[in-house]
Amino acid sequence: MSNSEKVENWFIPLSTTELTLQQAYTQLSEFGLKQDEVPLIIQLVENPKYDLPGIDLFHGSTNLETHDYIHILLGRGVLIKDEAFVLGFTMGSSNRVTTTEEKLFAFVTKYIYPKDYSFTDEDMEVFKDAVRLGFISDCKSLAKVDYRQYLDWPLQKIRDDIGIETDLLKAYYAIEAKRYPHIKECTRNLVGF
Repeated sequence: MSNSEKVENWFIPLSTTELTLQQAYTQLSEFGLKQDEVPLIIQLVENPKYDLPGIDLFHGSTNLETHDYIHILLGRGVLIKDEAFVLGFTMGSSNRVTTTEEKLFAFVTKYIYPKDYSFTDEDMEVFKDAVRLGFISDCKSLAKVDYRQYLDWPLQKIRDDIGIETDLLKAYYAIEAKRYPHIKECTRNLVGF
């Protein structure tokens, strides 16, 4: 299977509960981007390594490894609407995102990100939904969790420990599938349920 086919098809659904975080991450690492392969503009926006001291421009920023762990725990693949959802939910889980921050992030992702990474209006709707979903979730701020302590834990045990409500995600994924029945990454999220 080629890398592009792996990107197109890879995801670990929420119904996968016993796989460990390390096992899931190993699968993703076989084809996923390395930190230095991520375009600089995206690193400047999304990686806290580039934050100015005392200024948190975009809440929920993470390094790539943490971002990948969040993909796994939220049951999302690595296609564009998956990215929009993971970024939005992570930002929302910080409980600190302002409307201005959301609009600025939307502008950057739509008009400044490279073509293969930029968000369409549909992607922005998924992002905005995810921000709100992350905000109403009782989970910990996903960007602040030290996932290394969980590497040998089964996925569902980690979700439970950090407060990711799979019922909340399943309910939203069902809505997303109805809104976007023609989009693969929106219709496969309920596999196994």
